[in-house]
Amino acid sequence: MNPVSRRTVLKTLFVSAALALGPTRFVRAQTPGELRLGWQKGGVLAVMRARGTLDRALAQRGVGVRWIEFPAGPQMLEALAVGSIDLGGVGETPPVFSQAAGAELRYVANHPPSPRAEALLVPQDSPLRTVAQLAGKRVVLNKGSNVHYLLLRLLENAGLSYRDVKTVFLPPADARSAFERGAVDAWVIWEPFASAAEVQIGARRLADATGAAANHNFMIATRAFTENAPDLLRQVLGALQEECRWIGVHVDESARIAAPQLGLSTEIVQRAFQNYAFGLEWPLSESVVQNQQRIADAFRALGLLPRPVSVRDVVWAG
Repeated sequence: MNPVSRRTVLKTLFVSAALALGPTRFVRAQTPGELRLGWQKGGVLAVMRARGTLDRALAQRGVGVRWIEFPAGPQMLEALAVGSIDLGGVGETPPVFSQAAGAELRYVANHPPSPRAEALLVPQDSPLRTVAQLAGKRVVLNKGSNVHYLLLRLLENAGLSYRDVKTVFLPPADARSAFERGAVDAWVIWEPFASAAEVQIGARRLADATGAAANHNFMIATRAFTENAPDLLRQVLGALQEECRWIGVHVDESARIAAPQLGLSTEIVQRAFQNYAFGLEWPLSESVVQNQQRIADAFRALGLLPRPVSVRDVVWAG
């Protein structure tokens, strides 16, 4: 696989998400009494969807929930930017790119740091033993996702620059295929995809985000949703907070519940869930805002953002 050139990266950084969306891009417009909620495989929302707790809570006020699945955060925030969803859960980096592209988004809540829930994987028989050995190697990742920033930080901590590796941008399913074929040397990916690769094909974890990145997950809403339905949003966040508390006490049971809808074995989902920290806080603390700003500044310094962004400007006051 030929590496993607930096010029191509810059040209396609903000349009590839729309291409990757496929049919999801054409989600119908919002209907009265409906919350359009974006979710990804893994994490709190997967459990909540399977258990039906949010659906039941909102039904009491005459609001239905339409669950819309996305392969990754950038695709989800592309949908949010065009008004196809009201609220969604994503990692650290997608909101930064989306804000830089002009999306009317708001950070409304954050989960605790989960540095072990993203990882740099290599094939089991790979000669690579340290991140420093990635110089000149091909690394595949989902462009603009939390792992994009993880790669920056891992390379920095190893004394390398972002341009010392050859980045290949693919969504998770295609990235795993390239990884299995040996078309790339390493894969930076989040849970539960990381645990699935470790269990199913013997991938080896070269590093995770411990000491490199906090790896917060965020709930991101449209500005319109925060302004037009703040009471509904607070109810949703309260329900999410309660779900996080329940999962924290019932991690293995949560994994068994989520496994069928994720299409993974209970063993894999249990392994993945052990790497998450479950909880929800809002509004964002100053330290979380500053961490997000550091991420934005890092990508701006690399020339990967078209303009500087101020994270604080898009934080919902709650």
